[in-house]
Amino acid sequence: MPVRRPRTLLAMAPALGPRLLDDATARRLHEVADLDTDLIADDFGRPGAAAALAQAEVLLTFWGAPRVDARVLAAAPHLRAVVHAAGSVKHLVTDACWDRGITVSSAAEANSVPVAEYTVAMVLLSNKRVLQLREEYRAVRGRPHDWHLRYGHAGNYRRTVGIVGASRIGRRVIELLRPYDLQLILYDPYVSGAEAVALGVRKVGLDVLCGTSDVVSLHAPELPETRSMIDRRRLGLMRDGATLINTARGSLVDAAAVTEELLSGRLHAVIDVTEPEVLPAESPLYDLPNVLLTPHIAGSVGNELHRMAGSAVEEIARYAAGLPFAHGVRREELRRTA
Repeated sequence: MPVRRPRTLLAMAPALGPRLLDDATARRLHEVADLDTDLIADDFGRPGAAAALAQAEVLLTFWGAPRVDARVLAAAPHLRAVVHAAGSVKHLVTDACWDRGITVSSAAEANSVPVAEYTVAMVLLSNKRVLQLREEYRAVRGRPHDWHLRYGHAGNYRRTVGIVGASRIGRRVIELLRPYDLQLILYDPYVSGAEAVALGVRKVGLDVLCGTSDVVSLHAPELPETRSMIDRRRLGLMRDGATLINTARGSLVDAAAVTEELLSGRLHAVIDVTEPEVLPAESPLYDLPNVLLTPHIAGSVGNELHRMAGSAVEEIARYAAGLPFAHGVRREELRRTA
């Protein structure tokens, strides 16, 4: 048990509180922190939230939390830590936090689990040509059809999967794919050849990865230098029939170029993130048989939110016990992370 229970304020969209904290996690939170779980701040200026902020030592944040800027910090003289029960803190934590020495934690590690699971499922299903077989099977409706002849190229045996970005998610995807009879290659400018060997992958350039992979899976952060990294030229390098999987950010791919390629039918795609985040109703990607389009659901949804909440609560327990965060975020890491 922690030696004390730091005063904690929940900051998020109020409707999300019950979705984030199930009964077991709420009980654990009350064991390690002093807080009112009925008070959820989405605006620190409101009277009840302002009073709680003035006393808070820890902010437990989630989607919809206000930015913690200099104005907020001025109203929070006792604040020492921000524990984010979701992934990226870039939209939440400002320079003022780092300048004041606020310690920050994120549940990005917990959120990497469902994204990696989704990705692995899509890699295996894509190589089996499940989407295409589903459409054709529906069309013939009981008539004889020689699937083995028509899909003799399908399957996962010795297929090459290219991982773009050895992020938390990218590394977990590599780990989960390792037991399969796949060839794994990696592009990441920050990973050395020796580190790639330790991960069990072969490091290659991005052009080589695009040109030799049966599946290209994107796990790079959204940065100025990664914008449209999968552009028209690199899409053109991809093999006929290859699959592009994007569970990272829509900005990593040239939207017009990938739409053209998919309209041609030359490539397949699993797209969970787009730019804009919700595609316009007239986008052809909604209807293409070679595209699986999902609404940014690879990350934590439903009961998977409880995994992130549990991670955040245990971080508060560590803080209360005087221990460093297990999933702390450092200022210098933010430049090249999601």
